[in-house]
Amino acid sequence: MEYKKKVLIVGSGASAYTVAQILSKKEDTEIFVAPGSDAISEFATVLDIRENNVQELLEFVLENAITLTIVASENGKTDLAAIFQQHNQPIFCPTNDSSAICDSKVIGKKFMYQNKIPCPNFGIFDKPNFAYNYLEHANYPVVIKTEHHQKKGVLICNNLEGARSFIDNIFALGEKRILIEDYIWGHEFSFYVITDGYQAIPIGCVATYKYELDGNGGMISSGMGAFSDNYRISNELKSKIMNQIINPALQSLEENQTPFVGILGVDLVVDDADNLYAIEFNKFLKSPDAQVVLELIDDDIYSLFEACAIGSFADEYEFIRLKDEHAVSCVLCSGEISSKIDGLENLDDGTFVAHHNTRKIDNGYETNGGRSIILTRKSKVLSRAIRDLYEEIDVVNYNGKKYRKDIGTIL
Repeated sequence: MEYKKKVLIVGSGASAYTVAQILSKKEDTEIFVAPGSDAISEFATVLDIRENNVQELLEFVLENAITLTIVASENGKTDLAAIFQQHNQPIFCPTNDSSAICDSKVIGKKFMYQNKIPCPNFGIFDKPNFAYNYLEHANYPVVIKTEHHQKKGVLICNNLEGARSFIDNIFALGEKRILIEDYIWGHEFSFYVITDGYQAIPIGCVATYKYELDGNGGMISSGMGAFSDNYRISNELKSKIMNQIINPALQSLEENQTPFVGILGVDLVVDDADNLYAIEFNKFLKSPDAQVVLELIDDDIYSLFEACAIGSFADEYEFIRLKDEHAVSCVLCSGEISSKIDGLENLDDGTFVAHHNTRKIDNGYETNGGRSIILTRKSKVLSRAIRDLYEEIDVVNYNGKKYRKDIGTIL
């Protein structure tokens, strides 16, 4: 009798969609996703369980002989990893203690300082007046962040007046602590590794596009597009990232008895003199980084994730095979809710579509406001992938379609 792998993926956004779709192509694997989405239900079994309902998730795993749980979400607050580990259930996910450097930007910045990880000068404040005093002597522009800024909790300020106004607003909304750091001029990118808490292997260096408008205009978002591999970052710089940032971070977490299991990401800036600055840590893969990273991994991701979860990663892997290709992705947003998405059925077979926030209707899908879908293309040559991507974007239409038209350029 053939052994059947059963995977539970926790999440509902584009990252969960990407992992579920890749794993669903394995004939020996059955995929369950909680809470999932309408689009994920096309190729996986979607469960009516919220991602923070640890008791129901654990009961489902035990009752259905799930072989591996993968948390593909940055939103969960319940310590699934610790609880699953107590019940001897393999899970690819860091504990809350180990991921605190990702979940809290304040904790993450203090961690960098304590471990001599290169980062911008910063200050942490729990009262507006202390922040004002700091800003009177700051070199502008500065970056002001809330402790948990998944949405609009970050702003680049060019003067004291704008900074004070933003600080007043976020404290009025109940924020307890804010982070102010120097703005570093340079190339922004993200670097990702897979780790069992002891050994780390790189899986992607991604050029990221966080601003909402072309030419890095508008508000900062969680990502409007990306491409990998990032040709701006040399092998020498990648070695520096491992030696100066990733390895010291993992060693410190291990020494604190909180080893990080999962995918650890770090957002960075490199200036014109090739000086590296760590901006913040991230757990798992952000959208749209997930598409350009996972689409280029040439190893079985189930085996990679399982090895980390059961503790065999260091013994089984010295390196991870990556495809000799480039991948580029673009986020398509919508200014309207409930606008039918046309053209998805006409996309080329080589175009990867990840649904971020859509709804199933009788004759297809409709937008649900904000970030709707992410399109990704691969090619041996980056310029070809970019050209193919924008040709495919023209095929997809709905009311209020918005996207950046300069993804793939170095800014």
